[in-house]
Amino acid sequence: MKIQNAIALVTGANRGIGLELVQHLLAAGAKKVYASARNTASLDALAKANPGRLELLTLDITDAQQIAAVKARCTDVNLLVNNAGINRHQGFLSAGSLDDAHAEVATNYLGTLAMCRAFAPQLDGSGAIVNMMSILAKVTIPGMGSLCAAKAAGLRMTEGVRAEMAAKGTLVVAVMPGAVDTDMSKDFQGPMSSPAEVAKAVLAGIESGDEEVYVGDFAGWINAGMKDEPKVIERELAKYLPG
Repeated sequence: MKIQNAIALVTGANRGIGLELVQHLLAAGAKKVYASARNTASLDALAKANPGRLELLTLDITDAQQIAAVKARCTDVNLLVNNAGINRHQGFLSAGSLDDAHAEVATNYLGTLAMCRAFAPQLDGSGAIVNMMSILAKVTIPGMGSLCAAKAAGLRMTEGVRAEMAAKGTLVVAVMPGAVDTDMSKDFQGPMSSPAEVAKAVLAGIESGDEEVYVGDFAGWINAGMKDEPKVIERELAKYLPG
């Protein structure tokens, strides 16, 4: 799929990777970009600078009514980028309750699935779905335990959606960056990619037809290690305990 003249919908577009994705899509020649988030105020200036090409939409991907409204508005979309996500930085046993785990699953897995279900019918062989996962879909950092579980579920879901969309020839991409310099990876002590680096890799992956996109040295280390020495990787990441 070519970015030039694509019509894209980006969730979680108001900051970090989402904001960079919007900017990179516009710079690459996308015909139109729908930028959605729970609060789009930070995008007002960018929208004014791109009249007719950038439209702001209020969207909480855990709200079925809001998803339905965005689906009805965006009938021309042929590139869906599911970027919205949350990280509550909680362990499995140390968390005070299951509330944060429920919220992470509701957003990172079920919300992303709901968006795929909403837009899959209108994506034909020239379309694409991009699900922003994490390399932590493949292994757990205990200090972000329920995030890792939700991202793992999201990766399995992405593989299933890919299989169901294969007959249409629709590209379904799982993007698995390592740590990225955003609020999602706050306090992480290790190598981090910039949001711009991730956005650039996503667009390159779409145009290359890649089904999996890995970004950054940390992601490369984990991906290689999980193939060759998975217990070594598990024990190394087990050092990153909650708190």
